[in-house]
Amino acid sequence: DKTARLLGLAQPGGPSVEKAALSGDAKRFSFPRPLLDRSGCDMSFSGLKTALLRTRNELVDSQGGLYEQDRADFCASFQAAISDVLAEKSRRVLFEYMSLSPEVASFCVAGGVAANQTIRHRLEQVATEAGAEFIAPPLRLCTDNAAMIAFAGAELYALGARDDLSLSARPRWPLDPRKPALLGGGKKGAKA
Repeated sequence: DKTARLLGLAQPGGPSVEKAALSGDAKRFSFPRPLLDRSGCDMSFSGLKTALLRTRNELVDSQGGLYEQDRADFCASFQAAISDVLAEKSRRVLFEYMSLSPEVASFCVAGGVAANQTIRHRLEQVATEAGAEFIAPPLRLCTDNAAMIAFAGAELYALGARDDLSLSARPRWPLDPRKPALLGGGKKGAKA
């Protein structure tokens, strides 16, 4: 969504970026692939966002604005960077998982990102390389994760699960409960 806003594309941004990328040259802009040089599966796209902003500003300054082909090339290059990172990080975790649990050979992708055909295709390739079944919902069900989380909550509630709501909201909560909380700086200081 941020990339779409940066380029003046319609919201929701994911489909707009994907549509523009169809007529773009993914090799025109060489955007960074953050954290690929580090082991593990951690991801951060903040460096990519900075590169996008800088490149957009340079184009606007040098030619007085963005042309449709600039937007298309920008989107295709951005989409390529994102899909490269997601594919490589997914490859690492999938191969590690498969070495520990080869009897459960499946790789599931969901959420809005699974609606992007380029990303979806790259992740399907990763699953195939690992010998895993690729599982993804039909495109019409690949929606915002918030909707899926709300649905999961409704299902748990229907089963009688209740929470005392004492859990604090933390914007950088790690997915792995064994990992320490991620710390990062924001405009208003450190976040935990």
